[in-house]
Amino acid sequence: MRKYRQSPDLVLLGIVFTLVILGLTMVYSASAVKAASQFGDSLYFLKRQLLFAIVGVGLMFAVMRIDYHFWGAWAKLALIACYVLLCVVLIPGVGLARGGARSWLGVGAFSIQPSEFTKVALIIFLAKYLSEHQSSLPNFWKGLVRSFLPALLAFGLIMLQPDLGTGMVLVLTCVIMIFIAGARMKHFIMMGSLGVLGFIGLIVSAPYRMKRLTSFVDPWQDPKQGGFQIIQSLLAIGPGGLLGFGLGQSRQKYQYLPEPQTDFIFSIVSEELGFIGASFVLVLFFLLLWRGILIAIKAPDLFGTLLAVGITGMIAIQIMINIAVVTGLIPVTGITLPFLSYGGSSLTLMLVSIGILLNVSKHAH
Repeated sequence: MRKYRQSPDLVLLGIVFTLVILGLTMVYSASAVKAASQFGDSLYFLKRQLLFAIVGVGLMFAVMRIDYHFWGAWAKLALIACYVLLCVVLIPGVGLARGGARSWLGVGAFSIQPSEFTKVALIIFLAKYLSEHQSSLPNFWKGLVRSFLPALLAFGLIMLQPDLGTGMVLVLTCVIMIFIAGARMKHFIMMGSLGVLGFIGLIVSAPYRMKRLTSFVDPWQDPKQGGFQIIQSLLAIGPGGLLGFGLGQSRQKYQYLPEPQTDFIFSIVSEELGFIGASFVLVLFFLLLWRGILIAIKAPDLFGTLLAVGITGMIAIQIMINIAVVTGLIPVTGITLPFLSYGGSSLTLMLVSIGILLNVSKHAH
C-alpha cells in the first residue's frame, strides 16, 4: 500500500458532516411524536440513528485510509456475498418484512438491508470490470450486455422482495457507469427500449403499483388510500412558505404524514424550515455532487474515475427520486434521502461510500 501525498477533499468532508448533523436534527424533529406515541420515548429513533451515524463516520475514516485499489481485488467476492444475502432475505421467517417488502435481516430495529450493501459492491465490481474490459464496450453482446448482467441479476433478486425503488437506483447507477466507460449510444437506445417495456410490465403486473400510478395522476381521486401520501406531503411542503413554521413545529408529523422520518423527511424539512431551509439542503447536495464529479475527473486511473462516478451517480439518483416523490413529480416509491432519512443501513453505507470517494480524492491529479 503506497503512502499518500495529498489530503482528502476537505470540502466534501465538511459537506457530509453538515448533512449528517442536519439529518440527525431532522430525524428527531420528524420522529419525536411518533416515537413517544409508539415507544414511550421521543428519542427512540434519534438514539438509533445517532448510533449508526457514529459507526458510519468511524467506518468512513477507516475506509478513507485504505487505498481504493484494495476494494477492486475483493469486488467479485463481495458481490457474490451480497447475492447470497439477497437470497437469504427472501426466506420466510428469516427475512423481515416492512412496508410490504421482505428486505431486512436482523432483529427488530437493529437490522440491515442487503440491497444497500449490494449497491456499493456492484459499483466496485463494475468499476473494476469496466476498467479492465473497456475495449470490448463498443460490442453490444460482449461489451454492453455482459456488463449489465451482474446488475440485472441483482435487480431480479431485489424485485422478488419486492423493492422497485432500490432496483431502479441500482440499474440507473450502472447505466451511468457503463455510459461513461464508453458504451455506444445506439446500444443504450436499444436496451433502453427493452427496459421501458420491462418497466411497464412490472407496473402492470402488480396491482399496488398500478394504484400508485393512478393515484399519482390524480391523488384526489382516492385521497384516503392511494393518494394519501402525496396529498399529505404536499400539505406539508406548501404551507411551509418562505421561512417555515420553525424547527420542531411541523403539523403533518402528528400522524398525518406516514413515516415522516424516512422517505418523506424532506417534506418535514420544507414545512419546518420553509423554502430557504429546503433550498439550503438542495445546495448542500449540489455541492456534494459537484465535488464527486471533480474527484472523478481528477482520478489517476479509469478504475478510480468509474468508482467516483458510480458513488456520485448513486447518490444523485437517490436524491432526485426522493425529491421527485415528495413533491408529487413521480409516483411514490420507497427511496430514502441520503444522509437525512432515518435508516441505519442507508446512512452507514452512504458514509462508507463517501470514505471510498475521499480516498480516491487523495490520489487525484
